[in-house]
Amino acid sequence: MRSGAVLAGAGLLMAVMLAVIVFGIPVSTLSKTGGSSLEAVEIRSYQGTDLSSLSAFRENSIKGPQQVNETTYRLTVTGLTNATDVYTYREVLDTYPRYTKVVTLHCVEGWDATILWEGVLVRDIIRHAGPSPRANTVIFTARDGYTTSFPLAYLMERDIIMAYRMNNVTLPAERGYPFQLVAEDKWGYKWIKWIEKIELSDDPSYRGFWEQRGYSNTGDLGASFFSK
Repeated sequence: MRSGAVLAGAGLLMAVMLAVIVFGIPVSTLSKTGGSSLEAVEIRSYQGTDLSSLSAFRENSIKGPQQVNETTYRLTVTGLTNATDVYTYREVLDTYPRYTKVVTLHCVEGWDATILWEGVLVRDIIRHAGPSPRANTVIFTARDGYTTSFPLAYLMERDIIMAYRMNNVTLPAERGYPFQLVAEDKWGYKWIKWIEKIELSDDPSYRGFWEQRGYSNTGDLGASFFSK
C-alpha cells in the first residue's frame, strides 16, 4: 500500500509539472486548498508600464502619518444626500466592485510617482447615498483634519478611485491607509489620504486646507497650482 501511495504521489507531481510546462498554468493555481495565504508582494511593473516604488513618495502630510485602527474606522457619507451612509472598512470593500488603474501622482514639490491603484469608484458610493439635486460639490475630510473638494461632476463623470491598495499591497499608514483618493489629472494636494468623510455640498466656493493657503481650488495639472 505504501509503495502504491508513493507511486500515486509521484504521478500527481509529474502531472502538475507537465501542466505547468505544457499549458503555462501558474504554480499558485495548483496549490492545494486549505493553506495559509502568503503576504502580498509589491509589484514594480504592470502590463508593460514601469511602476514607482512605494518609497518614492515624500512625507508631506500636515500632521504626519495617521495610524487608523480597522476595527474602529468608519467612513461617513453625508450632507446633501437622501441618507447618511456609515461604513466599516470591510463594508466598503465588500459592498462595491473593485477596480485597478495605473495613474501618476504629480506633486507641486516637483516629484511624481506612477502606481497601480486598486479601489472602489467614488461615484458608486455617492450614488448609493443618493445625491440631492442641489449638490454640486464634494468635500473630503481626512483623519488628520485635512480637507479638499471637487465638483460633483468630476467624480460622477469619471472613473475616480478611492484606493485601498497600491502596487498589489495594502496602503501603508504613510500612504493613507485605509483609503486615499486617486485624483487623476489633479496636483498631489488634491489626493487626500486617510479619508473619513465624504460630504455633498452646494457650496462650490469651499476651500480645503491648501486651497485656503493660496493653492488653486481646481488643482488641475497643466495649470499653475497657485490660485489667481
